[in-house]
Amino acid sequence: MYAIVDIAGQQFKVSEGQQIFVHRLDAEEGSSVSFDKVLMIDNDGKINVGAPVLEGANVDAKVVEHMKGDKVIVFKKKRRKGYQKSNGHRQYLSKILIESIKA
Repeated sequence: MYAIVDIAGQQFKVSEGQQIFVHRLDAEEGSSVSFDKVLMIDNDGKINVGAPVLEGANVDAKVVEHMKGDKVIVFKKKRRKGYQKSNGHRQYLSKILIESIKA
């Protein structure tokens, strides 16, 4: 059984027991969160598609930890002009564990 759910503006294909990284959530570590924007559920070949979301369906998850992603280097250069600019950032992420999918 899997579901396609909208979490923080991004769509994820999730199943029970799976751990995923999403944009930082406003929840404490160890707390439970529930997502109700479920777009599709596949229950052993029986597919339910929402228009745009399924009514009464939700995905329960637990926030495992908050962390920062890998560093992304942004390097800009214009040839023959002597211009070089280096910049970088690390994205704030939340690691969540999918506990249950309810249709």
